[in-house]
Amino acid sequence: MLTVNAYAAASATAPLEPVTITRRDVGPKDVLIDIKYAGVCHSDIHTVREDWGPVRHPLVVGHEIVGIVAEVGSEVTKHAVGDRVGVGCLVNSCRTCENCLDGEEQYCLNGNVGTYGSVDRDGSITQGGYSTHVVVDEDFVLRVPESLDFAAAAPLLCAGITTYSPLRHWNAGPGKKVAVVGMGGLGHMAIKLAHAMGAEVTVLSRTLSKKDDGLRLGADHYYATEDPETFPALANGFDLIVNTVSAPIDLDAHLKLLRRNGTMVNVGAPAEPLPLRVFSLFGNRRSFAGSGIGGIRETQEMLDFCAEHGILPETELIEASQINDAWKRVLDSDVRYRFVIDAATFA
Repeated sequence: MLTVNAYAAASATAPLEPVTITRRDVGPKDVLIDIKYAGVCHSDIHTVREDWGPVRHPLVVGHEIVGIVAEVGSEVTKHAVGDRVGVGCLVNSCRTCENCLDGEEQYCLNGNVGTYGSVDRDGSITQGGYSTHVVVDEDFVLRVPESLDFAAAAPLLCAGITTYSPLRHWNAGPGKKVAVVGMGGLGHMAIKLAHAMGAEVTVLSRTLSKKDDGLRLGADHYYATEDPETFPALANGFDLIVNTVSAPIDLDAHLKLLRRNGTMVNVGAPAEPLPLRVFSLFGNRRSFAGSGIGGIRETQEMLDFCAEHGILPETELIEASQINDAWKRVLDSDVRYRFVIDAATFA
């Protein structure tokens, strides 16, 4: 077993503090990764604070991981020592169900193994990327293209794929009008990706405070949802709405912005239930959907797409000692637009 430095929360209400944890020995199909950077995702906070249900503490979170391969198992063929690699939200799945065989391990019918807070194959609870090293099965390790700045690339492993997957699935591209609800860690990536795919992009944010950023990142239009004129003006206007907000919004009002056969897809995950009147779907034969992250194949596709188009998140680099302050700033919407931890400071 390898002992590594990390930051963990001892309970749902405790701050994150330095700890040591153990990683399993490198098995025949495993890759040991020397973590260089770890992104801070709102999901980390939701999970630790048990907004989505109870978890087993102490817990090390973090599922936006990039690093260098330090060791490989005897049967590993996909990665070599020295490779630039990444790990996202998944570290295993059953690999035998219909969804896994289709390359969509995020929807594993037998339950995938998340990077943190899941029961691993040896019965232990997985611990995430707020640490110096991690051991992962080679099939769940991604290649990070050389052209992508290493630190800035970390949030692509969650924020990037979480927005890329629904944009691809619902065919965002030339001739399509896409609205992005929310201008945060997920929202700013959705803007960049939808713009690169060729869609006409509109941002729907509560206020106009981030309008300049939205337009700079690729949005064609920017509206404040608190303006009473916004919803009447945009009615029946969009093919796809991607809701990135992890808080309640007026679903009925937003659904009425869809064209015939349009879809509103939720990627933000509020702790509270979202009320919805079914009649909001009847007009224009609208659809309301949800989307998880993406499978390993699609995540690699996303990384390659970002390398091809020069897409990276807007990031702020922090040290491990700043994590608790960073979490507070995430909750206060005081980050533009993603924190990344320098893993060297876990030591």
